[in-house]
Amino acid sequence: MTIRNVRDHGQRYRPRMACLRKVSLVLEMQDPKDGVKSQTQRLVITTIPHAITGEDIVAWIANRFKIDAQEARTLGTMMVAFGYIYPLQDHKKLIIKPDASLYRFQTPYFWPAQQWPAEDTDYAIYLAKRNIRKKGVLELYEQEHYSNLHKWINHKWDFIVMQAKEQYRAGKERKKPDRVVFDCQERAYWVVHRPPPGTISAMDYGLDRLINPNVEEVTEVGAFIIFTQQSIMRSRVKSSVSIGAIVKYMTTYNNHDPFLAPCLPSNPWLTDDTTYWELNLPNVETPTKMRVERWTFGFQELLNDPRGRADFRLFLKKEFSGENLAFWETCEDLKWGAAATMKEKAQQIYKTFLAPGAPRWINIDGKTMEITVKGLVHPHRYVLDAAQTHIYMLMKKDSFGRYMKSAVSKETQKKAICPEAHNFSEAQLEQNAKKRKPSLSPIILRQREEEEKARLAASGPVDITQVMSKLEKRNMLREGQKK
Repeated sequence: MTIRNVRDHGQRYRPRMACLRKVSLVLEMQDPKDGVKSQTQRLVITTIPHAITGEDIVAWIANRFKIDAQEARTLGTMMVAFGYIYPLQDHKKLIIKPDASLYRFQTPYFWPAQQWPAEDTDYAIYLAKRNIRKKGVLELYEQEHYSNLHKWINHKWDFIVMQAKEQYRAGKERKKPDRVVFDCQERAYWVVHRPPPGTISAMDYGLDRLINPNVEEVTEVGAFIIFTQQSIMRSRVKSSVSIGAIVKYMTTYNNHDPFLAPCLPSNPWLTDDTTYWELNLPNVETPTKMRVERWTFGFQELLNDPRGRADFRLFLKKEFSGENLAFWETCEDLKWGAAATMKEKAQQIYKTFLAPGAPRWINIDGKTMEITVKGLVHPHRYVLDAAQTHIYMLMKKDSFGRYMKSAVSKETQKKAICPEAHNFSEAQLEQNAKKRKPSLSPIILRQREEEEKARLAASGPVDITQVMSKLEKRNMLREGQKK
């Protein structure tokens, strides 16, 4: 039986690009007289010999080739990405920073021009040595590589651990500056040849490249790894439970799906009869039974419908808790409104609902209030999310259930109409097409909505005694009709 020791990493180990063999520039940069000026630098508590700064590298390249700083920075970044220069501080970002960041020239042994194949055995020895030195503390992606290599070349893992221990002992005999420099050189080599996931590798090229260099990195590697770990730890639902939930949802919304159920009284796009649209206007006085039935499916369905929200607002005013819905609506307006008025709206919401002695003070717990008040120092769109969620859950768990059993809801359900289906003949359809009117501009509809909001705001609070007296009179009339 043959044991495969080499895995294909997508590069096929072909000869590198010609630019990797043109190292005369690197030798010229290391010239003691005309090269980049190097000096001994102190890194934390360790003295690093022959260190150079990023701004010196960019200035030397710009002066040597008579180019601007941007082109010089690009050329310097290529040299770092290919491993001829390596950073001493932020080793994961293989770029040139035109500031006082420290760099060193890579030793010729680790140059890509040597065309040493980056084998898994060498990488396993390097990770094992780092694991010994760091006492098990490796980067997350290095831990994953370490586990995979342990499974892949388990047949010679004793040899790998032995080599790692020998190299670790040999490294301890060196002087501390030399030991730190060699560790940085070796780490820079493997960052180039085994880059962290999500970063662009200069060693990938041609048809076999693993990463598209034109695609910008959207998320940080650490955040992606944390998200993946949380996804693994998240509790799962049995397929039978999830399928049952889908069946329940489809059964509930079956009659409200426009693909499965017809429009009543008719489809205006086919018959040119606008009765359906008129019956389902946002703030129509008498809603349809289908519309009222949808409110009972959930609290969010009630809030999404302007007519249902108006009905719910009337109920909350009767129970002297209308400030909860008003606060939720102002938070939505802040979240989706213009950025220019965001700060002013946040201050107005605080004065109206949250400040001590506010005219429409809402009741939220102390922790949520503390988070909200701290966020209002520098307001943004989502600064009131914690308080809004608290009020939303309060209305959903308490007020919504009582609303469904209230006289306001029952009165709306009794008034709701159920339009009969229209059956038009071909002549009537032609007549409807001739009477077709152009649709209103969205700008005009938006203006009407704003006028309606202003009218409701100017109307002031509802007199609860008048509302109750009207309801009592209606109930008495119904009872008299029944008798």
